[in-house]
Amino acid sequence: MTELVIHGPPQSSYVRTARMIAVEKGLAYRLAPLDFKGPAHLAMHPWGRVPILSHGETELIETSAIAHYLDAIGAGAPLVPREPVRLAETEKWISIINCYAYGDLVTGYLFQYIFPKTDDKQPDRAAIAAAAPAVERDLRLFERGFRGDWLTGSTLSLADLFLAPILAYIAPLPEAKAVLEECPNLRRFGEAMAARASFTQTVPPRG
Repeated sequence: MTELVIHGPPQSSYVRTARMIAVEKGLAYRLAPLDFKGPAHLAMHPWGRVPILSHGETELIETSAIAHYLDAIGAGAPLVPREPVRLAETEKWISIINCYAYGDLVTGYLFQYIFPKTDDKQPDRAAIAAAAPAVERDLRLFERGFRGDWLTGSTLSLADLFLAPILAYIAPLPEAKAVLEECPNLRRFGEAMAARASFTQTVPPRG
């Protein structure tokens, strides 16, 4: 069989999304490290992003495209709903995450903790305080958006697998944790995701 390779660091929330989808769809894959933004990486992705998928003659960039490909070639229930409203809502949430929430929750907030730019390498409290309103807005938007056990209804969709790795990263941080105490849907969602094999098998290494 043609080897399925997901290129990128396991710490990336988007790489984890791709890996989780592969597990959900029963697809064996190999996670391949890369020299981030080195020549080989930029040859595969001119903007230096991850993940990148290789599968025989197929090479794909951009997580949404990779997600749809894995869903299409894998076994089991589809992760893209066929009912028109659920289909549209799934794409809506993926777009919101890619265009807005990732920047608010990861780049603007999480990175202030894990990649501080302060002289003493401690979290930038001013930057965190500035990011906090957007964090609260986005989390409450997701909280209100649930249409059932999962974001778009009663069955898991790609949208859930885009959200889960980000939520796992920020949930322990104090500002996000305070908001999540008032978000029962997101807390339940986090617990449900944490019980799935796709989540437990893709936990990134610490550090």
